[in-house]
Amino acid sequence: MNQFTVKQITRIGLFTALTIVLSQLSIPMPYGVPMTLQTFIIPLVALLLGKKEGTLVATIYILLGLVGFPVFAGFSGGASIFFGPTGGFIFSFPLMAYCSGVAKEKSSSVQVITWLLLGSIVNYVVGMFYFSFVTSSSLVVAFTACVLPFIPTAIIKILLVFLLGKKLHPIVDKRIRV
Repeated sequence: MNQFTVKQITRIGLFTALTIVLSQLSIPMPYGVPMTLQTFIIPLVALLLGKKEGTLVATIYILLGLVGFPVFAGFSGGASIFFGPTGGFIFSFPLMAYCSGVAKEKSSSVQVITWLLLGSIVNYVVGMFYFSFVTSSSLVVAFTACVLPFIPTAIIKILLVFLLGKKLHPIVDKRIRV
């Protein structure tokens, strides 16, 4: 049986709370897909905690929002958000976290950035296809609405996650080491 220690449970709880707080910062964009810090905090948390705990944080975050807690961007929550046009992005957060958590296990900067990039690509692909399905729009429209305007900020977020991860890793591992 795989049990969590008190320290792991505490870390998961604290980082879930941090995810909720930073997810509230968003900029409205056309087509109803806001620019948020969700795609910044999810990979950062997973990079710091690893694939198991990071994926669990993303999953708990989604479940809290699904049952109605206002944890998603703009203090929203509930199944209507999850099954709305941006639901695919939310649905993909555990996959994004897993990829970013794998990055923690890598030693070279190129490998870390590659896994962070892969997590971001998974997020965009799932979100874009889901948006296309829910809105009955073409993939070209979905790409134009959900991916194209966010590419510059995605690159910046990946680089910031990488740099912050390098700086915060020793602090997180030292202070709340499992």
